[in-house]
Amino acid sequence: MAKDEVKLLGDERVFKLSPQIKAYTLRDVGFTKGKNGNFNLVRPLYGESPYVAVFQLKMTVSADLDTLKMSVTDRSGLKAINIFKDEKNVKEVEQFNYLIENFMERDILVVVS
Repeated sequence: MAKDEVKLLGDERVFKLSPQIKAYTLRDVGFTKGKNGNFNLVRPLYGESPYVAVFQLKMTVSADLDTLKMSVTDRSGLKAINIFKDEKNVKEVEQFNYLIENFMERDILVVVS
C-alpha cells in the first residue's frame, strides 16, 4: 500500500488522497496545521450524544500533501478500533460514512477499492 493510501480496521475500502487536494480545502473542513506543518483532524463519532463520544476519527495529511494517516480510535485516541464489526455501532458507522463522503465531495479523498 502506498503512503497516500490507507485501509481502516474492518473497512473493506482503501482510501487515497485525491490528486486535486488543496491545503485550503483541508482547513475549510476543519483540519488544523501542526507545528511540523502536517494537517490534523480529530472528529468524535457519537451515536446518541456528542458529550459521550466513544470513538474518534483521526486523520493526518503531511505538509506536502503526499502522506495520509487515518484511524478510528477509542476515546483516548490511543487504540485503533473496528467500528464495523459490532451491530450497536450503526450510528457511528453512519456518521463516519457521512464524513468520508464529504471528504470525497471536497476532493480530499478517493476510494481506490
